Amino acid sequence: MDRLGGSCFIKEMTMNKKSYSILAVAVAGSMGLAACGGGSSDNKSGGSGAEGSGGTLYYLTKKPAEHLDPQRMYIGRDLSNLGRLTYRSLVQFPVTEDKAKADKPVADLATDTGKMSDGGKTWKFTIKDGVKWEDGKDITCADFKYGLSRTFATDVITGGPNYAIGFLDIPKKGDAPAYNGPYKKEGQAEFDKAVTCEGKTITYKFNKAWPDFNLAVASLRAFDPYRKDKDKGDKSNYAIFSNGPYKLQGTWKKGTGGTFVRNEHYDAKTDGVRKALPDKIEFKEGLTNEIINQRLIADGGKDKSAITDRSIPPSMYGQIKGDSQKRSVNVESPYVDYLVPNFNKMKNLKVRQALLAATNQDAWITAGGGDKAFAPSYSIINPALTTAYAKNPAFTDVPKGNIEKAKKLLEGVPASEKNIKFTYSGGTPTADKQAGAMKDNWEKAGFKVTLNGLTDTYYDVIQNPKADGDVFWGGWGADWPSASTVIPALFDSRLNLTEKSNGQDYGNYKSDEVNKMIDEAAKKTSVDEAGEVYKQIDKKLGEDVAYIPLEIQKFYYLRGSKVTNYINNPATSMYPDLGAIGVSK
Repeated sequence: MDRLGGSCFIKEMTMNKKSYSILAVAVAGSMGLAACGGGSSDNKSGGSGAEGSGGTLYYLTKKPAEHLDPQRMYIGRDLSNLGRLTYRSLVQFPVTEDKAKADKPVADLATDTGKMSDGGKTWKFTIKDGVKWEDGKDITCADFKYGLSRTFATDVITGGPNYAIGFLDIPKKGDAPAYNGPYKKEGQAEFDKAVTCEGKTITYKFNKAWPDFNLAVASLRAFDPYRKDKDKGDKSNYAIFSNGPYKLQGTWKKGTGGTFVRNEHYDAKTDGVRKALPDKIEFKEGLTNEIINQRLIADGGKDKSAITDRSIPPSMYGQIKGDSQKRSVNVESPYVDYLVPNFNKMKNLKVRQALLAATNQDAWITAGGGDKAFAPSYSIINPALTTAYAKNPAFTDVPKGNIEKAKKLLEGVPASEKNIKFTYSGGTPTADKQAGAMKDNWEKAGFKVTLNGLTDTYYDVIQNPKADGDVFWGGWGADWPSASTVIPALFDSRLNLTEKSNGQDYGNYKSDEVNKMIDEAAKKTSVDEAGEVYKQIDKKLGEDVAYIPLEIQKFYYLRGSKVTNYINNPATSMYPDLGAIGVSK
């Protein structure tokens, strides 16, 4: 998930959502999930008549949403928010803080959690009766099929996950699928064989086993339905057409936000999860982290009914006491933050090794707020993914850096190769302080560093293969407990790199050896076996300096005193769960 929080560097952004597990492997417990017939949440659905319903909830944030088109969304915060408010899917994750239940999908628009056959190569779902779009028209199988077809139009529908491109049983034309989306129609017959509709039943046929497919459906919006008559291609980016409990009132304005009100054609009886308690939810973009948290500490007026995805800045930690401390949470996120050298520019391995040796992780963490904001990281794989995690031996120097080692590596390197631009999500004191700490150490080693803090938008800039940065910041978290949702998503060049986009491979890294190992991991029949392969892939990535780990994020959030039923759900990447939250009157 992309995504961005408050005190830490990442908190200055909205984290890139999880991953697009190109070659998914069944995770612990998911093999059983895959064959399940149904499921229910431990939360009753809500709506305008539910207990505790009513009022207006305010969502205060800084960074604007870059995409609200379901097939283009890949920011953890936005995936979570819109998945609870406007976009329903075949299955979803429950509203619960119980970690044993949080990663188990339950039926949403489908009658159950799907039926798997052919060893995981075929999945079927049947759509419920009585589920409708905001204009009252029925949601059909064709809407699901059309929504997924948009994923293949990578020249128009950019920025989103590409699961389907790697898994659907569609022949290749060179390195790309023979089908290229609904706008050009080329290869339409091949797509029609891979995704079929029979009445209310949709069938997906894959070229390899995908036993945890329903987890991918629950995690992302790429498999959500989309009405063909509402599609305007890239002009649909902020045109939200709802099938959930809320609909957009008027228009969404990037940098300002928008307001969601109740969708009169939503039937809470068809939804076993979303409580949909507030009558209205107002999103306010463009506020600084400091202003947001000052307002929440003061807890006055409308801010009593406000929440945020912006962590408390370190400069304000001392103010969190008494009443405000009772309204705060400090939770570990699923995200690992990291740096990626731009392989289109930083082609010299010695230069990348020197950059790694000169990286001071401790200085970065301290500048970002210390242990309330971050925990150290020694791999791009989160330690929670126990079967695939190991401290990467390439990163033994990162806690404090090794300046002398870096200087030796740079001996004889032309001055032009030591001039580097560090592109990061900036515009806040904390983010700029962290970047400055990184610059100081790199320059001690002999680099000449230009800081390039982007203030208005981020991921859509660094996803351009022609972006001129030498080093980029990134953040990632697994979609579910499998390294198959991390390593392939970030480093499989076959599905990331195109002429117009590098997908989530922000450093434009390409390795035939790594791609081959990813294929090997996908063939393993157990998560333990696959995990051993991913450890070897991670080791190779470290040797190539394909990335440099920085830390694991923590979220440190405040909320207003009238906010009720507040939870940070693993199913929503630890952002506030809008499927649960209400406001007192």
